[in-house]
Amino acid sequence: MKPTKQLHQPIIDLCKNNCAKSQMQLYNLYCKAMLVVAHRYVKDRFIAEDVMQDAFIKAFKYIESYKNEVAFGAWLKRIVINQSIDYLKKNKLELISINDEVYKVENEENWTIESDISVDGIVETINNLKEKYRLVLTMYLLEGYDHQEIAEVLNITENTSRTHLLRGKKLLKEQLKNTSYAARY
Repeated sequence: MKPTKQLHQPIIDLCKNNCAKSQMQLYNLYCKAMLVVAHRYVKDRFIAEDVMQDAFIKAFKYIESYKNEVAFGAWLKRIVINQSIDYLKKNKLELISINDEVYKVENEENWTIESDISVDGIVETINNLKEKYRLVLTMYLLEGYDHQEIAEVLNITENTSRTHLLRGKKLLKEQLKNTSYAARY
């Protein structure tokens, strides 16, 4: 059963009153999905579980700030993503700023993905990229962040975000070709 706004609004209201039973209900509704989100960023399942737990603690601490302007799941997902990135930053992830680099978007060659590749296969290939490319690709392609949001969250420039996206897509394309998933036409 997919959680909906109407279904869990009473639970959220009780969570705002520090009802532990309701907090557990809300946790059970979202924990699996939020673990998947955290795992996209930190790659290690055990660390992803810790990050997710910390994100829920933060969400319950600041649940009063949730105003129903967006779906609760989207609000919680943002916290999980930020918590994941904070973890990576604490572990000295270096995101190299390329402020002055000039890049040119070349016409991309046409390419298609063979039908036997799954979304999981593409996500796995993304997960094998360098952290700086993996983070930007994940945030941009999978989470729907724009370059301004990525720049703010990762503390890089929008230009760097665009550069990492272009380079990451190029590397992704090369790796898919190398694994016989991509073919030119």
